[in-house]
Amino acid sequence: MHEYTSTARVWGLTCPGFPEEVSRARRWTRDILRGSPLAEDAELIVSELSANAILHTASGLESGRFHLALAVSPRVIALSVTDEGGTATAPKAEDQTESAEHGRGLGMVSVIAHRVVVHNSDSGHTVTAELFTQPGPGGHPC
Repeated sequence: MHEYTSTARVWGLTCPGFPEEVSRARRWTRDILRGSPLAEDAELIVSELSANAILHTASGLESGRFHLALAVSPRVIALSVTDEGGTATAPKAEDQTESAEHGRGLGMVSVIAHRVVVHNSDSGHTVTAELFTQPGPGGHPC
């Protein structure tokens, strides 16, 4: 294979920061991953990350938006949601009490995904969740 040839495919979608856009993000993810055994997990992850962007960052303000990226390769599905920032703290998974009404979403994503990475910048946060599609050499994913 040529060194610059890749079998990965990448899609992107930018959505206005309205709550109804979460269902659009889920549908978009489901359509791209149709037939994949990881489609339902990916749809749930995108739903949670999109909702977090709208609820907890400037993405949910009147002119806000969030961006989704979906990369699929033979070994991994990577789902990223980038918000517009505007918060003093970065997204993070936290342990919550049983009676807590909020704060469980990123923890749930961390349980479903094989790896979750948060990147912070001056213009916002990008949360990337990776789902490994097959084990790598030695039986370990990627």
